[in-house]
Order: sequence, then C-alpha cells, then structure tokens
Amino acid sequence: MVRRARGLSVLLLLCTAAACKAQDAEEAEKARAQIRAQYTKYEYRVPMRDGAKLFTAVYIPKDAAPAKTYPFLIMRTPYSIRPYGVDNYPRRLGPAPSFTKDGFVFVNQDVRGRYQSDGTFQEMTPHKEHKSSPKDVDESTDTYDTIEWLLKNIPNNNGKAGIYGISYPGFFAAAAMVDSHPALKAASPQAPVTDLYMGDDAYHNGALMLEANFGFYTFFKPRTGLEFPPKDYPKFAYGTNDGYDYYLQMGPLANSKKLLMQPESYWDDQFLNPDYNDYWKSRNISVHLKNVHCAVMAVGGLFDAEDLVGPYRVFRSVAEFNPATPDMLVEGPWIHGGWASTEGDHLGPVSFAAKNSEYFNDQVLLPFFQQYLKDAPDAKLPRALMFETGTNVWRHYDSWPPKNVQPRNLYFAANGKLTFDAPKDATAAFDEYVSDPNRPVPFIETQTTDIPPEYMDADQRFAARRTDVLVYVSEPLKEDLTVAGAVSPRLWISSSGTDSDFDVKLIDVYPMDYPDPIPNPKEVRMGGYQQLVRGEPFRAKFRNSFEKPEPLTPNQPTALNYSLPDINHTFRRGHRIMVQIQSSWFPLTDRNPQVFLNIPDAKPEDFQKATERVYRGGAQASSLVLPVLK
Repeated sequence: MVRRARGLSVLLLLCTAAACKAQDAEEAEKARAQIRAQYTKYEYRVPMRDGAKLFTAVYIPKDAAPAKTYPFLIMRTPYSIRPYGVDNYPRRLGPAPSFTKDGFVFVNQDVRGRYQSDGTFQEMTPHKEHKSSPKDVDESTDTYDTIEWLLKNIPNNNGKAGIYGISYPGFFAAAAMVDSHPALKAASPQAPVTDLYMGDDAYHNGALMLEANFGFYTFFKPRTGLEFPPKDYPKFAYGTNDGYDYYLQMGPLANSKKLLMQPESYWDDQFLNPDYNDYWKSRNISVHLKNVHCAVMAVGGLFDAEDLVGPYRVFRSVAEFNPATPDMLVEGPWIHGGWASTEGDHLGPVSFAAKNSEYFNDQVLLPFFQQYLKDAPDAKLPRALMFETGTNVWRHYDSWPPKNVQPRNLYFAANGKLTFDAPKDATAAFDEYVSDPNRPVPFIETQTTDIPPEYMDADQRFAARRTDVLVYVSEPLKEDLTVAGAVSPRLWISSSGTDSDFDVKLIDVYPMDYPDPIPNPKEVRMGGYQQLVRGEPFRAKFRNSFEKPEPLTPNQPTALNYSLPDINHTFRRGHRIMVQIQSSWFPLTDRNPQVFLNIPDAKPEDFQKATERVYRGGAQASSLVLPVLK
C-alpha cells in the first residue's frame, strides 16, 4: 500500500512537471509571437577595422517610418544571441518588457571569437590604450565600429545609441565606454565583471572562489569552430548533490583539471594565477575608463554572489577620470542580475517588502535611457540610489558613500561580547580555535553543487555552533543603527601555521519574537535568525601585497586590515550585531593548506591543522570599523 502510494506520488509529480514544462513552452511561444508582431528581425555580419566580422541581430520596430526614428540599444555577449535565423525570435528583448513597448532598435551581438562571430576570444579582453595599427583592436574599438556601421546601414535611427549588459555583458558595456563613439549617449554596466581578481568572480582578497568558478567553467568552454546552431554542452556530471563532499574529495587544486575533463579550459588561467600578476592587471577595465562621453548608470545587487564590487568600481573610476560625465550608481536588494530575473521582493525568508525590480526597470532604468536617447525630460535621478536593507526603503544620496557617515569601532571583548567601548585592559588577551583544512567550515547548511543565491543573507546559526568559528555579539540595540559603506576589519591575528585565511562575517541577529514569514513552506523560524549581512575572506599571506605574498611567522601577532564590500543596512532597535570569524568557508573558497606555498602546487600532505588567534586587548585590540550614518 505504501509502495503504491509512493508510485502515485511520483506519477503525480511527473505529470505536474510535464504540465509545467508545457505551460512554460506555451508562455514562451506567446512572448515570441508578441515580439514578432512588434519587431522585424535582421541578421548581419558587421565588419570591424581588422577585417573580422561580428554576428549581429537587429530588431526594428514595425511602425518605423521616415518620420519616426528610434535609438539603438545594444547588448554584446559571449553567451550567444540565439535563436539564430531571421524567422526565429527570442522570448524577450531589451532589459524589461517596458523597453519593448517603448520602442528601440535592439541590437544583440556575439562578441569577437564567440559563436557566430569571427576572431579569437579572450577572457576579459585586455584594453589597449595605445593603438598603433588597425589590427590593434579591443572591446572599445569593436563597439565603436559596430555603432559606426549601424548608423550608416540601419534606417530610421535617430543617431543615438545606448548600451547595457549584465555580468559578462556588463563588462562589454563598460569597455564600450572607453574612448566612446560620439553617438554613444548612455551606458548601463550592470553587475559588470570589472576586476576579476580584486573582489569579482575569481578571487576575493587572494582566496579563490572555488565552487562558482569551477562550476562556471564546466560549461563556458573555448569555441571549437563556427557552430550553427551553437552546441548545447551536456550538463557536467558531479555524481553527487553534495558540493561540500565533491570538492573535498577533489583534493588539491591540481586535481581539478583532471576532473573537468577538457583538453583546453579557461579554468586553467583562473586557478594557476593565484597572485595579482600581469594576467589579472591587464584585465582590470576600471583603470581604463577614460574619455567616457556618455551618461553612465552602474547597477548592482546588494546580495550579488558574483560581481559585488564591479558596479562600485565602475562608478568611482568614471567619476575619477571623467568628472564632467553624468555618473550614477544604483544598488538594490538583488542577487546577481536579479532585477532582470526576479521580482526583488525577497531572498530566502528575508523580505524586501515590494517588487523592487519592476520599480527599477520602469521608473529608473527606462527614464534614464529615455532622457539620453530620446530627448525625454530630465529623469531627475539621484547620484546614488541605494536600497536600505533592514528598513526596506530606497534612499537618495548625493554621493556614495554618503557624506554624513562617521566611523565607529566595534570591539571584540571577553566572553564573546561585541561593544563600542574600547578595551580598558592593556593585556594582550586573545581567543583561539583550531582550523582543520580537512574539515573546513561549510558556507551553507544545505547540500548542493551550485552556489545558492540565498547564501548571501542566510541564517548563520549552523556555523555559530562550530568550535572552529569565533562568535562575538552585541547587546540588543536601543536605537536603529544604519551602516552605509564599506565595513573594515582591523584585526590582530596569529597562526601556528605559515599561512591562513581569516573570514569575517557581519550578521544581523533578529529578536526572538520576530514573526515567521507568511507563507512559510520551509518552516523557517525567524526568532533568533542570524542574517548574513556581509562576509569576506582574506588570505593572510597577501596582507602586505597581493603581488608578493609573504609567510606568517608562526604564533607571532600581526595586523590584518581590509574591507568588506559596501552595505547599506539598518540594524533595527532590539536586534543585535554579531561578528563571526573563521578560517575556511568551503567550498565557496578553496582550502588554504595553512602552509606557505603556491596553493595550485599543494599536495594532500600539505594541508595541516593550525591554531588561530584573534587578539582583543591592549595595543592589539581587534575591531570592526562601521561607517555609521549620522
């Protein structure tokens, strides 16, 4: 009887899945039909100055006439502009449905060396500041040549162009702004990959973002030829649903290439370059954002697990090198690209109270492009539009970080206390734990081979229970406290090893009477919830230089100072502030052997336990510096 009931349950699930798949297919076809009714598609091979031709799809509004013109809105991508063929239409065009209705000449392009475009693809194409011949090309020149060709060959254009893109396409949008074409009037790099090593996809403070990068390169592979249609590579077979176990069994990083089973892979460049060397420096587009003559709106998500710092870096570089250029930053309560793929109303059990993606796309992004591409009235947007988590409101600032912030030190004290009062004891007291790289601290409580977006605000109670995690917590706050900007650990640490990671997590602890979400299918208990607000690793051997790592002297205290990516969060009255410190965050980051060596060369026997200390007294008083809004 039980077996039969289970069989019926499985059958019902299969039927439900099949019905959902059929419904999705039907909705997709309706969306394509709607775009087909509004736009006419053309395909071109657009010539570049060096002779390469880039495959480009152009969608022109069907009501376009000599008296009615439209601006170009461009998106360049390494991920394919499928579906190919002039009779085949995508299910969406542009950043959001409101753009499709408003009317643009949408231009989608396979970047150089990907899918149907000629040439050789390079990861994060290095920008060439000094070009001596027509064969000196980069993403700036490819965009320039594309716009020049569009202006001359596509009818009914108004002589203006904009560009946007999320993640890797965000990098191409940023690169397009350098020495920008006169017709490029507006650009929106969104979650742009900006400096792969310094806090974006690849490394965070010297720690390799293992699971995300290995997983990405299981499908992002070098092109073997002009493929039509593009190959759909089979899904990588992990052989388990437990990423923690998979990467632990992988052993040293040297084994990763064998597991990937690819003769050539972009993954090699990631894990074989653990220092900030010329490979990474040449791919940092932020240092080249000069001669930007278009208005810029950098967009990011406060819970972006991939390119959290890219928008800030673009925003600041444009301001530094192009002070007269309109330059805006938007940060919302989103995961990576969440404004285009989610409603932005929650992440896991944490609510953000409204459909923030719709607000952004229709009332912020569209007016921005309308103003600069269609001569619409001034959208009157602030310099920085920032969502404030904790209170769930949008804030308008004239600068970012806001001018009215005051740094306040939050000190680690005895018995796991966290306080704004500086320690009075001159003794060099410390707390310690044993870190075992063969039993690392997991970054999530569930089993998965993916990076769940929810980890960015997930409950940290599971980690607080471990003996290899230090926990410091404040008393309940008597008043709201808003932190706006980069939180900066100022640590004094030591290790019995010659290298170690120190991962710092800033956490909002909810009061015990906090209500549970409604609905609550996972039966989450929000009373005492330890919401991760921001966390960041630091590999200690890079404490003085990311170019030239230095070993720790065993058991000798040393300063470790760095910054966590920016936040805009209010710790509410009655909540408590918590800090957790640990030396592994697996498999979010790779394991540190805790022995000073080139980690890609590490052998199994190199991974050793170490006793880690965090000092909290006298001249070695560790603290967290919070930029508190006055």
